[in-house]
Amino acid sequence: MQTDHNLPLLVKDLSFRYQRRPAPSISGISMEVKPGELVLIAGVSGCGKTTLMRCINGLAPRVYQGDISGEVRIFGKSVQDMSMTELSQRVGTLLQDPERQIVSSHVFNEVAFGLENLAVPRQRIIYRVNETLEYLNIEHLCERQTFHLSGGEKQKVALAGVLVMQPKVLLLDEPLASLDPASAAEALAIFRKLADDGISVIIVEHRVEDVLAIKPDKVLFMDAGQVIYQGDAGGLYDSVDISKVKLPARAVLRRAQKASTQPFKAALPPADGQELVRFEQVEFRYQPDSPPVLKEIDFSICKGDVIAILGPNGAGKTTLVKHALGLLKPTRGTVLIEGKPTHSLTVAEAASTVGYVFQSPTQMLFAPTVQAELEFGPKNLKHSTEQIEKDVGWALESVHMNGERKTPPLALSFGQQKRVSIAAILAMRSRILMMDEPTAGQDYWNYISFMDSILQMPGFDAILFITHDVDLALIYANRVLLLKDGTVAAYGSPENVLADENLLHSTRLRPTSLLRLNLELLPRTGRFMRAEALVDYVSSNHQVTEV
Repeated sequence: MQTDHNLPLLVKDLSFRYQRRPAPSISGISMEVKPGELVLIAGVSGCGKTTLMRCINGLAPRVYQGDISGEVRIFGKSVQDMSMTELSQRVGTLLQDPERQIVSSHVFNEVAFGLENLAVPRQRIIYRVNETLEYLNIEHLCERQTFHLSGGEKQKVALAGVLVMQPKVLLLDEPLASLDPASAAEALAIFRKLADDGISVIIVEHRVEDVLAIKPDKVLFMDAGQVIYQGDAGGLYDSVDISKVKLPARAVLRRAQKASTQPFKAALPPADGQELVRFEQVEFRYQPDSPPVLKEIDFSICKGDVIAILGPNGAGKTTLVKHALGLLKPTRGTVLIEGKPTHSLTVAEAASTVGYVFQSPTQMLFAPTVQAELEFGPKNLKHSTEQIEKDVGWALESVHMNGERKTPPLALSFGQQKRVSIAAILAMRSRILMMDEPTAGQDYWNYISFMDSILQMPGFDAILFITHDVDLALIYANRVLLLKDGTVAAYGSPENVLADENLLHSTRLRPTSLLRLNLELLPRTGRFMRAEALVDYVSSNHQVTEV
């Protein structure tokens, strides 16, 4: 490997073990990144990707204490010999969860924060902040309060706060997790441009198919703390387990065996038209004089429904779901939970019917251990000790976290925290499960696995989830609610709603390779399916184009 002082990043035989963990989280990792290279790092949740980032930006072992060995060099200088001030001007990091990164109440102040700490002159700060906001096409957010931003808007603002520092090495930890497909495509185009302009860009991402579209110069795939593949994107297709990485649909077909399972079917009660939640001409404003976030929302959640809520960042998706739980009350109109208006219900009363998983796990997690986290809700709902033990075990098995019972939730990776937050609601056994971006920060195997587990377990009368993942909607939902500018743009079956490409583009969604393949095969299949389940249909019909 090169040790040239012009090399932005050199990692050699790097290992790290967290102070409270018996085994290393990463071991023997070596890589180098040249100027202007764009590198994708992929792998299952908890495999060590974020730990590697923390070693590169100096947070480990300074903040995340533990034992480190090997070398990490930035332009020939050891990270351990650099101050955090010096590092912040060379290495920029965008965290998985923007809630952890945003510290100011207003967008302009947030983006200016780093420059102010470096005592950059005021006029220079104003110029660079405005330049960065314009570069990211978010200048319209300049005067907004960060508290009122959507998850995707917060992600863009956090990125602006990193880019304004003009780093030479940019670390992006799940940068697409909270972005709608159009925003993700725009962000990826920016990352590609930054690399083309000479910045070394390292992207840790589970949305592998999206990143492959911008032709990364190098791909690393990690498993159990080690790099098991390092090379070009073409080699990735043939080197990794297709059940663990979401590859383009036709690449999956090329490698998949004949389907051994039937098309997925949720184990919910038969749809009988019974309304569980009803929105009647709902309008909502955060302030009396502010524009409405929701307008004329009128739809029902019925027994047997699996509803995917899709739409662009800032369309009102999270606001709508919070109304169904009674966390927010309509400015006009009515929300009914089992016939009772939410204005007359406490949040605790609503929670016995509706369980809600927040978009950001840090908004939910507080207990000293995962076990205590999952026991908290059922205990407050007065469930029996025997039932709590049974439900906690089932919930942990469903999200593949049974081995972390004694671990502090906030010591886990973002993806693992997300699974714990979902498990905490599962353990409460609410009749309606509502999840805000349940797959954000999750690898393909884990999100398919726990969505299968959740939807095939008895106990829920209906499930509703917010997502930017069109494929998640087409695989699991039987109804799709499409929001645009706070109104319902479409509501119906996935086959009807997702077939309208113009409608998708107008709501900042994009047809995926799996959606296009399903639409091509729909006359023969009669319904949407995951890629592996389409093998039988493709193998007997050669009209489908090869990868």
